[in-house]
Amino acid sequence: MQVSVENVGKLERKLTVKFPAERFESQVTARIAEMGRTIRLKGFRPGKVPTTVIQQRFGAQVRGEVLSDLIGSTLREAVEQENLRPIANPSIDTTGQPENGEIAYTATFEIMPEFPEIDVAGLEITRPTAEVTDADIEKMIETLRQQRRSFEAVERASADGDFVMFEYAAQAGDYRFPAEGLERAGSVLGSGTLFKALDEALTGRKADESFNAEIAFPADFHNENLAGKTAQVEFKVIKVQEAHLPTVDAEFAKLFGVVDGDLATFQKEVRANLERELKATLMARLKGEVAEKLANAHPELDVPNLMVQSEARGLAAGSVPRGQQPPPQLVEAAVPMARKRVIAGLLMGEIARKQSLTLERKRLAEQLAAIASTYEEPEKVVELYNSDPQLMSGLQNRVMEDQVAEWVAEHAKTTTQTLSFDEVMRPVGA
Repeated sequence: MQVSVENVGKLERKLTVKFPAERFESQVTARIAEMGRTIRLKGFRPGKVPTTVIQQRFGAQVRGEVLSDLIGSTLREAVEQENLRPIANPSIDTTGQPENGEIAYTATFEIMPEFPEIDVAGLEITRPTAEVTDADIEKMIETLRQQRRSFEAVERASADGDFVMFEYAAQAGDYRFPAEGLERAGSVLGSGTLFKALDEALTGRKADESFNAEIAFPADFHNENLAGKTAQVEFKVIKVQEAHLPTVDAEFAKLFGVVDGDLATFQKEVRANLERELKATLMARLKGEVAEKLANAHPELDVPNLMVQSEARGLAAGSVPRGQQPPPQLVEAAVPMARKRVIAGLLMGEIARKQSLTLERKRLAEQLAAIASTYEEPEKVVELYNSDPQLMSGLQNRVMEDQVAEWVAEHAKTTTQTLSFDEVMRPVGA
């Protein structure tokens, strides 16, 4: 087998491999002979199908399969021989025909970059910590009560926390919405569903009351013809309903899967859920911090374009409706962030390799159990992951990234930042 390597880019390589045509023909002959012993064809006794018949019917298929197998095996040998680390399956180009007693093909692919010395000792990492308090549990239970609240009609004027159903029409210059009649809407006052000026206009109003008001619409209002403008708005209140919160009792606990309605058990489950969310968010923030600092420390690292483009498409896809392809300009705009993410991911992978970090099976099982616990039938989720190599591989990668982030935090200049539960769970930058 002859192998030659050509650099066609910073990380792109073209590998040319040649192997004896005799090796190919001998394997074709052997496979056809094997088929002759096992294949069943109408009109022939088992094991007595003539070789010429097999060649006529299956020769092209066999030659294609053998060629594919030989390319796969020789490519693995060539990559190992040349000490290359491809990042994805290569593009193969070949005629498949012998020439001068050899069959040749080219394989084009991108390889892993040459990594610099990754010294994490100088990285300044901030690691947030927090714990779930009794106050956090009480606040979550109150949130659950709000989610299960009911509404009953009242004759009094509306107040904060009431649900108000109303009809309206807005006139801004020559523009009217709706063009005819009234539009119906509803909201809980003070919930933030409506903007403040509408809340204020609807507060203190009774059912069947009609009135007009001058309303300043916010600049980000969903109707661009009203956004940022002041309009004359005609209102008609349809109904006012008062909120009633459920009592935290056995029946309330049963709504959340506590079969016997025991409140102590319910509180324990609320705490367990909050602690699971907190643990996951703390790890995500640490991982993000480590990734950011690693990428900033090695901004000039050459990274495979294939990986950057794939990451950019993934980022851009988050900005368009599900199922739609993001436009090229959106993908291009995501490239800088994608490149930074790829740099961070590759550096974390290299740290795992250099430090011989191995996947912690206990941590993997805990992570899978945590994911499964959020579903009604957790055992089926565990079974799904165990039977789906792609799902399991993704989970294993996440767990390994967690391990790398913790290793970096242990060896860097790490400062612990104590936060409350709410501070940790609040989106970064909010």
